Amino acid sequence: MEFYAAIDLRGGQAVRLLQGDYAKETEYGDPIALAQEFIDGGTSWLHLVDLDGARDSSGANRSIIKEIISMSPVPVEVGGGIRSLSDVEELVEASAARVIVGTQAVEAPDLVAEMARQYPGVIGIGLDYRRHGNVLRIAVRGWLEDLELTMEAAFERLVPPHAAAVILTAIDRDGTLEGPDLEGLTEALAVSSVPVVASAGIGSLSDVQAVASLHHRDNQRRVAGVVVGKALVEGKFTVGDGVAACK
Repeated sequence: MEFYAAIDLRGGQAVRLLQGDYAKETEYGDPIALAQEFIDGGTSWLHLVDLDGARDSSGANRSIIKEIISMSPVPVEVGGGIRSLSDVEELVEASAARVIVGTQAVEAPDLVAEMARQYPGVIGIGLDYRRHGNVLRIAVRGWLEDLELTMEAAFERLVPPHAAAVILTAIDRDGTLEGPDLEGLTEALAVSSVPVVASAGIGSLSDVQAVASLHHRDNQRRVAGVVVGKALVEGKFTVGDGVAACK
């Protein structure tokens, strides 16, 4: 399993939101310096999210994102505000290894299928959800709107052929450090034909280890990666220790 060190950007700063709430934001300073810290720590990937772009498609942080990509010796995936083929082209030309699409997977699935066709192995699908019984509320537009689907229906409807991965984010766990949604991840492993990357809730090395050891009993699929943000900036563990826990 690979380790993804996460940086969320808003107004040019590295920030973290609590459960997707833009009113519950904590700033962590210069995102470029933080990226360098994560690179020096040995992360497998950098996971960058433009929160401004996710909400209003402004791409306000894209110059910072491009600077981080240019300095990074490890692959970088980018999400937030990806609405068009030209957005994908711009980030691929900047050497992003993966481009994550969320809202458009719900609102324009044909467009996202075309993105994945033109850029096979590059397009990641961001499935950000809140659980409501057995139904998931798949959130879009910076987590301000949602669509109700089961996990199986979400993968069938929103994940096109040629997608590189699904980044599965349990919004209610995001920024809480209270542990990942292992149940949701197990459901995803049961229905996904592409790699699944776990996001949200990681607060300890035991959480990382729990995700790394998770597998579906029938098909033996395992989680391909884990995204960690707040636990790193809050000093719960180091990048190096997180990478080791993925083994």
